[in-house]
Amino acid sequence: MHDTRFAAVHDRFHDLFAGGRETGAGLAIWYDGTPVVDLVGGERSPGRPWRADTLVNVYSVGKPVAALCLLLLVDRGRVGLDDPVAAHWPGFRAPATVRQVLEHTAGLPTFPVPRPATAIADWDLLAGDLAAAEPEWEPGTVAGEHAWTYGHLVGELVRRVDGRSVGRFLADEIAGPWRLDLGFGLDATDQRRCADLSYGDAGWPDRMLGEPGSLRARAVSNPAGGLDLAVLNSPLWRGAELPAVNLHATATGLARLYAGLLAGGTLDGVRLFSPELVAEATRVQYDGPDLLLDRRVRWTLGMQREEDDSWGMGGLGGSCGWADPVRGYTFAYATARLADFDRVEALVDALHACL
Repeated sequence: MHDTRFAAVHDRFHDLFAGGRETGAGLAIWYDGTPVVDLVGGERSPGRPWRADTLVNVYSVGKPVAALCLLLLVDRGRVGLDDPVAAHWPGFRAPATVRQVLEHTAGLPTFPVPRPATAIADWDLLAGDLAAAEPEWEPGTVAGEHAWTYGHLVGELVRRVDGRSVGRFLADEIAGPWRLDLGFGLDATDQRRCADLSYGDAGWPDRMLGEPGSLRARAVSNPAGGLDLAVLNSPLWRGAELPAVNLHATATGLARLYAGLLAGGTLDGVRLFSPELVAEATRVQYDGPDLLLDRRVRWTLGMQREEDDSWGMGGLGGSCGWADPVRGYTFAYATARLADFDRVEALVDALHACL
């Protein structure tokens, strides 16, 4: 796909590889309801080229995707945003509401019991740990990104209400109807399409972990393995459902998802969400300090809303997806090289110059 209006974006994408800043990635952009950029480059593993159908782990870019599964049940009247979580999840101790879970103010940003990497595959164990946990603050009073826990809080609500796992629900109800190449809990066939993650530099895991003993360090180190390439590139990780951080996706699939949301819940004539639900899901629900990210954040129901009114989510390592309703585009970048967001910033600068 080569829309000449966006030639500068193509050039900037290729420059990332030529300059050694990128090793394998996909970029997709929709503008005015139409796909205008769809690029892949580099390798998914040594000697294997990145293809249009290459999947890669995009970390927190998956949080809004998990949230949309629960929001679809809200839109269908099966869950209320202000319902107590315990109304749907008996035995859940924290006095949090569904809305507070979705906006990262539920007070459960860490799994309370130290668990090894093998626990990634034990949904019931991790969900049970969260159900029994005491919140670290009064729900609704302050935000702290629920870095590793978000997917289990949201996903267990989906499972309790619907009966399907969040990965199965996503495949059946969203990814299938909208033809999105993304998912939680990959089967063996899809795992063969995955790119192997690599560190941009050897110090990346330590930087992402944060200060020892900090909320961030506690949140992203349990269960173990979430920053370890041996785990991240394993069938254990790819086959498990850890929806806060292990969505595997193409950039094309992510850009399509945001295009459907930007159009008010309809993509290619298939309506999944009401415009009212999309409006509620993307408006600012919490604006204030985030104790884990250590900065001001404007949380929607599963996304961050920026000062320019774009909404979406970035992930550790540089992948991201969002919609910009002011400028009229959706953007997705999916990379296997775990590094900073300077690559995305370079691409966005080129895109905005084109617009």
